[in-house]
Amino acid sequence: MTTALAHSLTSVHPLTSAHSLTSVHPLTSVQALAHAPAHAHATAFPLPLAHGVGSRHDLPLSPFYAYAGAFTALLVSFLALGLLWSSSRFRGDLAGRPLPAALQRAADAPSTRTALRLLGAAVALFFLLHLLLGPDDPDRNPAPGALYVLLWVGLVPASLLFGPVWRLLNPLRALHALHPPRNPRPLPAALGIRPAAAGLLLFTWLELVAPDNTSRTTLLTALALHLGVQFLGAARYGDRWFAHADPFEVYSSLLARLSPLGRRTDGRLVLRSPLDGLDSTPGVPGLVATVCVLLGSTAYDGLSDNPRWITTLQTSPLGPVPTATLGLLASVALAAACYGLCAGALRLMDRELTTPLTSFAHSLLPIALGYLTAHYFSLLVTEFSRTVIMAGGTDNAPEPAPPLSPGGLATLQVAAVVAGHVLGVVAAHDRSVRLFPPARAVVGQLPLFLLMIAYTLGGIGLLVA
Repeated sequence: MTTALAHSLTSVHPLTSAHSLTSVHPLTSVQALAHAPAHAHATAFPLPLAHGVGSRHDLPLSPFYAYAGAFTALLVSFLALGLLWSSSRFRGDLAGRPLPAALQRAADAPSTRTALRLLGAAVALFFLLHLLLGPDDPDRNPAPGALYVLLWVGLVPASLLFGPVWRLLNPLRALHALHPPRNPRPLPAALGIRPAAAGLLLFTWLELVAPDNTSRTTLLTALALHLGVQFLGAARYGDRWFAHADPFEVYSSLLARLSPLGRRTDGRLVLRSPLDGLDSTPGVPGLVATVCVLLGSTAYDGLSDNPRWITTLQTSPLGPVPTATLGLLASVALAAACYGLCAGALRLMDRELTTPLTSFAHSLLPIALGYLTAHYFSLLVTEFSRTVIMAGGTDNAPEPAPPLSPGGLATLQVAAVVAGHVLGVVAAHDRSVRLFPPARAVVGQLPLFLLMIAYTLGGIGLLVA
């Protein structure tokens, strides 16, 4: 029995846990470890991981070179921008080279929009039937993979390449269009995207904390809650509700700010610099909360694979699920507190800056993208194909091979984290020289620069700790 337990804990199948479907969920492994002898505990800790962030045992990173390289990249970027970038260069929604008119007509045609919406509804129905009628086993049912890989992870590259794709594919919009309200009420101005921030937090709890998060019962319960909130809101406020409250639509729309495809204020479809798109991010209520949920949840995702955290879950008097929930909330709160302190420092340095929280929140989006890439790249490359193969009718699809060697994966992860922070420094600097007087433009962004360093070192720390 001991041998079987040790073997089960050290063999990680990619589609069986809350860590985006890996079989060694910290909460389930805690329960097994509580009854295992000491040598089984030791065997269980050096686990292969479902996606990006891991320990030095799994990823051959040199902490010194990782930290030194990241700090040097940020410092050189900051100094170069201060010397060479003295005026704002980003034009936001005014920038971009128009695409051919024929291409825009095809993209905006009602038939194209209807076809995309029907496609989204058909794919959603396909996987819903698999969830309802298929085996309650993530190794044989593609429905969990469709949620945690195709949708959650796949929206990242899809939105970066094509813009806010979920707005076009969202099956909830297709269903709502069948019976829209006659007199929808206007959305409260203070609502912003706060409902979406709450929805993203609940989804990350489902992905990272909830036990049995690939079971039919758990997924159907989560789906029912999601549908209830979205349809009740849409019945009151119309389809504008989805753009503010659907967590996946807001998630896709924010990532799409870094897409080379965008629209100008005149409605033209254009090719643009991703940094121009980032600059056009509206500072709506809930933006800071949404980005901090993305940052904090990916940070907790990296922490939850740490053996010390697994031991904490095992020994906590609260139990593993409450302790993991508190850990997730603490990670999000820490990301928000750090940014809040930075915004407070900016306000003290310039009393005329009335909206310090939202004025620079857009610069956190590239950082969140870097974390998402580092965490989920290997999962997407391997599990995307496996989920599609299962959806095609093949049970027990073969385990995919890792996309990169450990060294290559480590390099990609560090590069993603550092590149995200460098882009964040660029975006923050351009906004700073626009908002602050020239004499204080560089000094005024020192709190942001220190925040970027803290986030960078924290992100790399999760890779090597």
